Amino acid sequence: MNTSSVLEHLERNFDGSISRLVEWLGIPSVSTDPAHRAECRRAAQWLADDLGSIGFRAELRDTAGHPVVLAHHPGPKGYAGPHVLFYGHYDVQPPDPLELWESPPFEPALVDGPHGRRLVARGAVDDKGQVMTFVEACRAWHQADGGVPCRITCVIEGEEECGSINMHDFLKGAREEIVGSRAPGSPCDFAVVSDTGMWDIDTPAITYALRGLVYLEVFLHGPKRDLHSGLYGGCVPNPINELARILSAIHDADRRVTIPGFYDEVLPLTGQERAEWAALAFDEKGFLGEAGVSEGYGERGYTLLERQWGRPTCDVNGIKGGYLGQGAKTVIPSSASAKVSFRLVPDQDPKKVVESFRKWIASQLAPGCRVEVIDHGSGRPCLTPIDHPAMSVARAALHEAMGREPVLIRSGGSIPIVEGFKSILGLDTLLIGFGLNDDRVHSPNEKFELKCFRAGQRSHALLLAGLAVMSA
Repeated sequence: MNTSSVLEHLERNFDGSISRLVEWLGIPSVSTDPAHRAECRRAAQWLADDLGSIGFRAELRDTAGHPVVLAHHPGPKGYAGPHVLFYGHYDVQPPDPLELWESPPFEPALVDGPHGRRLVARGAVDDKGQVMTFVEACRAWHQADGGVPCRITCVIEGEEECGSINMHDFLKGAREEIVGSRAPGSPCDFAVVSDTGMWDIDTPAITYALRGLVYLEVFLHGPKRDLHSGLYGGCVPNPINELARILSAIHDADRRVTIPGFYDEVLPLTGQERAEWAALAFDEKGFLGEAGVSEGYGERGYTLLERQWGRPTCDVNGIKGGYLGQGAKTVIPSSASAKVSFRLVPDQDPKKVVESFRKWIASQLAPGCRVEVIDHGSGRPCLTPIDHPAMSVARAALHEAMGREPVLIRSGGSIPIVEGFKSILGLDTLLIGFGLNDDRVHSPNEKFELKCFRAGQRSHALLLAGLAVMSA
């Protein structure tokens, strides 16, 4: 196993890796838009073909939605080390609003930035670019050393950006193929995901916890039809007024969620975690300034990082009702609606949160109103033990690749399927990403720094070398 030749191969062929990523980014695989269904399949087939060219047995597996790319590599002959599951997604967010892009979102552009060249396109960092850091590492092992050094299964889905709605069923159906008869929870079998970020442009990070997610839509109904506000104003409940009143009561003066039982199962932050996070010297002012905000906001008694990584939240993501056209229309609407999401932390149960919210909002209704709550999906929070056997291998690989000790962090975001890896496959997950806070994920002009792209390739190449010599 010649790791040095693999790293040299990566460097010599870096321009080629950029070209391949540019080609894949040019496929508009927007999973939420039915008009792009064929493009999603084309993006999946592109990756399957590419994996097939470097020794994987790769194919598309159809689901009720977009296909999953499932690929296997047995590793070297006689291999007895761990079986690694690599996960990512080929689908991307819609590019809207198009007028805010400085270049077409599906015509990748190489531009200069403060850290050197960067690639601007939808999906550049979320998640095609990060998937390709792993694929390019495997390509280098295949071409420079004769084969990938360990047993790998790749699961690359096409619905992460719309909630991974078919992935749990896929994992249940493919469980035997992915993990075989291995007893769930074996310490040497685990998942690796590159869909998170580094601490900064020079400092790698391993994310050991993700928040969970609940996404609900609330419909508050009042009169049976829209009414004249001069005749009925002050005489009947106005659904917009009532919904706004209820939503404003979700938080108290300390900005804590008021829904009964909401914090009952929250795993408290440890003193060690709070001390380690404080020592990171997080640039709160810079973080807020990049978003155009001058001061932090949230639950009292916690720092910004503690609120983002270790505390649950509730947010209204959209609200509508009544007349929204040009000019005036004095109307009391028959209904109003809002979209409400919760970010959850270990050990909160999404089902319990949904049930508590349903009971709470029903208790807030004025006479003459009724409410519907639609559940658009949820995902449990996840927590990987920091003493997991693969953690030290990952830390050593990142340190060697980037010359700095990686920091252990949590994330405020959610990757819905990670909890499924644990509950269905019995796998813990290493979250090793190479994005930055300013990568404009889900926004116009999304980008991926080439410095991060290179670091990701090197890190995965070294990670594979380290994992290959772990005990099975």
